[in-house]
Amino acid sequence: MRSLFSNSALWLPISVAFGVQLYKTLAHWIRTGRLDWRVMNQAGGMPSSHSAMVCSLMTAVGYQFGLDSGLFAIAAVLAAVVMYDARGVRQESGKQAHMINQILQTFFSGHPLTEAQLKELIGHTTLQVIIGGLIGIFYTLIYFVSRDWL
Repeated sequence: MRSLFSNSALWLPISVAFGVQLYKTLAHWIRTGRLDWRVMNQAGGMPSSHSAMVCSLMTAVGYQFGLDSGLFAIAAVLAAVVMYDARGVRQESGKQAHMINQILQTFFSGHPLTEAQLKELIGHTTLQVIIGGLIGIFYTLIYFVSRDWL
């Protein structure tokens, strides 16, 4: 059990994703004046916590096992797939949700809608993905470099 709690390749990605989501929650609070803890579970926004998480994992695995290891290759491919999905697929589905919501509002104008609108902010821009990835990389490198210096 002790080895589980000391597994930096597990806890660094989880902690950076949590930290990014906490940042987005606090930024929402500052912007709106409302502290809404539901933001912690929402996808989308600046920066991408998914990108931060997988880039942290990739960096931790690369640091611990080497950039020439099979484990690093798996982590790097996983990071690429997750970031592609966050930027491409989920952003496009968000655009489609926006259009469907507009169609519904036009179609049902003057009539109350009983169905909830589709969630529009589920993807990321390229910049949000890049910034999230850089946060994950630097966060993890800072951990390992500071640990090795002490």
